[in-house]
Amino acid sequence: MWPGAPVSAGVVITTGFRRAALAATLPVLALAGALAPLPPLAVEQWFSTAAYPALQHVITPLSNSLPIAIFDILCVAATMVVVVVLVRGVRRARRDRSVRPIARALGVLLIGVAGAYIWFLLFWGLNYRRVPMTERLRMDGAGPAPAAVLQLGRDAAGQLNALHDEAHAIGWHEQPIDDGMLRRGFEEIQRALSDAPPAVPGRLKPTILGPYFRWTSVDGMVNPFGLEVLANPDLLPFERPFVAAHEWAHLAGYADESEASFVGFLSCLRGGPAARYSAWLLMYWQVMAELTQEERATVAATLAPGPRADLEAIVARLRRGEWPLLRNAGWQVYDQYLKANRVEEGVRSYGLVVTLLLRARFDPRWMPVRRDP
Repeated sequence: MWPGAPVSAGVVITTGFRRAALAATLPVLALAGALAPLPPLAVEQWFSTAAYPALQHVITPLSNSLPIAIFDILCVAATMVVVVVLVRGVRRARRDRSVRPIARALGVLLIGVAGAYIWFLLFWGLNYRRVPMTERLRMDGAGPAPAAVLQLGRDAAGQLNALHDEAHAIGWHEQPIDDGMLRRGFEEIQRALSDAPPAVPGRLKPTILGPYFRWTSVDGMVNPFGLEVLANPDLLPFERPFVAAHEWAHLAGYADESEASFVGFLSCLRGGPAARYSAWLLMYWQVMAELTQEERATVAATLAPGPRADLEAIVARLRRGEWPLLRNAGWQVYDQYLKANRVEEGVRSYGLVVTLLLRARFDPRWMPVRRDP
């Protein structure tokens, strides 16, 4: 027995060293991933238009086939792991009368968070660092003139008036993914913007986060770990096409909120009357936020009773379920999340779709014009 003891001790030491090295590796890699100044062009070429589309074409069809959200499964599993690790750490600390077990438990959770962040980056998060839309498209001027913004508001009101009756007569799909014209429009816009294979649209899924969406006025989100679309259960039928197209744009790798709205809006414009109506509802909201009080009153006065009633229904939906304190806190957290992922404008990036739309050049078919490589 004794001759083998040094060998056994050496194996234990080596194994322990390997575990410690592995434990230290994940946090270091996560920190490097968060801070490394990756060139946008390299991210665009190697991730956003190459590795990521290949991954998305596998994961999203799989998630579409599942009746429940992958995100819900991950949330439940993560919560159970956190509880078990912390409870065991506290019990061992009491038994040993030492804080070391708690420190080890926190270390395990830190490794788990680091691993989740690396998963986030490799599955979707690196899209935040791709070439911005303003550098990919031909753009005019530094910013739209106030008169152009006001005219866009008038155009939005006019389109809503013109499309309302036909859109309501046709109706809306419960699942926008079943709308063939909307899906084709989404594919056409993707091909105009990038040489990457068009993304697979996602089915709007219910989620255990539904109450949180209701309380904080969130319409939907993409699960970056499972590349699926989660939707607010209270969305009205005429809201669903644009919300879906916006989230599909995220699935296509357009992480920035203004870019996702840009892609979603143009996708809906190439769909049928119901999808176009949904898009102009969104644009009306965004433009009104950019106008003065007097200008808002002028534009609102041009709305017909039908669109006005639909807009009032959206306001009623938002107010019916929201918790103002939780909503404000949730959006502050999301603002910090966006800024941490190098979206300097934070949640203000939503409104930048107006600027993007008015500055971008379009061909006669209302397709955005790309810059030369």
